[in-house]
Amino acid sequence: MSDTGLPIASGRTSMRFAWRLSRGHRAKLLLVAVLGIGSAAAGLVSPAVIGVLVDAVQSGTADGRLVLWSLGLMVAAAVLGAIGTGVTVVLAARTYHAMLAQLREELVATAMHLPQGMVERAGTGDLISRSSDDVSEIADAAPAIIPAFTMTGFTIAVSLIGMTAVDWWFGLALIILLPIYVLTVRWYLRTAPQIYQAERAAMSDRAQQLMESQRGFDTITGFQLGQQRHQRVLTASWSVVGHSLRASTVQNMFFGRLNLAEFVGLAAILLTGFIALRTGQSTVGGATTAALLFMRLFGPINQFLMVFDTLQSVAASLNRMIGVVSADGPARSQVARSSTESAHVHVENVHFHYDEQSPALRDIGLSIQPGESLAVVGASGAGKTTLAAVIAGIHSPTSGTVTRPERTVVISQETHVFAGSVADNLRLVKVEATDKELCEALETVHALSLVRTLPDGLETRVGQGGTPLTSAQAQQLALARLVLANPDLAVLDEATAEAESAESGLLDRAARAAISGRASLIVAHRLSQAASCDHILVLDSGVVVEQGNHADLLAADGRYARLWEAWSRGRVSPNSDS
Repeated sequence: MSDTGLPIASGRTSMRFAWRLSRGHRAKLLLVAVLGIGSAAAGLVSPAVIGVLVDAVQSGTADGRLVLWSLGLMVAAAVLGAIGTGVTVVLAARTYHAMLAQLREELVATAMHLPQGMVERAGTGDLISRSSDDVSEIADAAPAIIPAFTMTGFTIAVSLIGMTAVDWWFGLALIILLPIYVLTVRWYLRTAPQIYQAERAAMSDRAQQLMESQRGFDTITGFQLGQQRHQRVLTASWSVVGHSLRASTVQNMFFGRLNLAEFVGLAAILLTGFIALRTGQSTVGGATTAALLFMRLFGPINQFLMVFDTLQSVAASLNRMIGVVSADGPARSQVARSSTESAHVHVENVHFHYDEQSPALRDIGLSIQPGESLAVVGASGAGKTTLAAVIAGIHSPTSGTVTRPERTVVISQETHVFAGSVADNLRLVKVEATDKELCEALETVHALSLVRTLPDGLETRVGQGGTPLTSAQAQQLALARLVLANPDLAVLDEATAEAESAESGLLDRAARAAISGRASLIVAHRLSQAASCDHILVLDSGVVVEQGNHADLLAADGRYARLWEAWSRGRVSPNSDS
């Protein structure tokens, strides 16, 4: 688990997941290997032919026919190698992107089912960064990674085999390069991952700051916080720049070590060739072939090792993406354990902590029977929304048990209207719903007359770029969705709080109609909502201080009675500190 709350997969977990993604693509991957080895082998022809020509010239047996045959052989090998390389890279790229597309789909599908509490703790920007920045990072790396792990890797392996075949002393000479390459890669793998991980985390923080600035634009403008938000975005952006500069420094140090290896390797080959010629163990042509083969490796070896730079960045992004996908199992099983096919709600000895120092809920116990409504009231910060989130399964209790129906729907104060028609917004919860069913749901929540006044009725486009809806109208749309979803438990978390006084009565009637006949939990914004419920729970600092029905609580003359008296005089919200 990462510090931000969203998990980050280990390298081993990512490898296992990548192997699972390869199902259905393994035949193509095998074909890539065969074509790659064949194409790389074609590249051995030219150095070998040049070596033969050198020996023929030195022995005086070279003639025009040999030259023509040699030239034709090199051209044919080059053409076949180029075709094979092209086919290999294209086939590898298509397979790579197909697997990436599958990973992206699983990421999005899993993100839609993550516990809301987990996403809130991590920050929405982290999740968006993983599904955008990290996906782009992996996709953009394809031009470097695909050639490196297809043609470059095969070329290195085949060329080393070819050099050893010319004379095993040349293959042995390359052993002195191994310490340089091993130390370089070990240093890089020890240094780079943390830097790239920090860079990805900085990008997540930048995304979070940008999103909060956009979503909170009205608040920022109203309180003249523009300069403050600008400074936060600027600080987050410069943090990304700093981490990127550190990454560039590591890259330059890595490349310098690779250049040193090239110099040492070529010197070793030339020295070996000189000694072999002096002792008669090799020919000038053989030494020439070995030198050409090694020089031919300059690009592939550097590309293969330099791709570790890209690979570390890709691995960091891949671990972050797979970390989200891997959270699917625990997230779902956790919800399943607290759900039941029964339509009743039972909460027993529930405690909940956002952190270890300040408990948000303490020893909560309650029951809601099918068809029964429970209102939760209390001052601001009493824990009402937290209790609703725990019962709804958004947060898991720190201790205690919560049993709730499998079919649970939550409507909060902030209701989103999706871009599309009114019918599209309603069919989100019941795709097969007919127009008649949509109209019946709208009529239940007293919104059918509103829809009939819209230009195109149910087909009127709303949301971004469409006909604007008021907060009350958006809540009516949400309540109509609840009716269509037909849950066993409805949780209304101040769902009608934003209604104006002229609309509050209408929304209260709509809410009562929507929850009629089903178990419901209502975080009441107005005490008139609580008064109409079967049972009322009064919270104070996360503790139940009173419970009962409206009449009993008034007769008890306690906290609820004082809230009711204040509300009746001034029509204040129960969320006030009265």
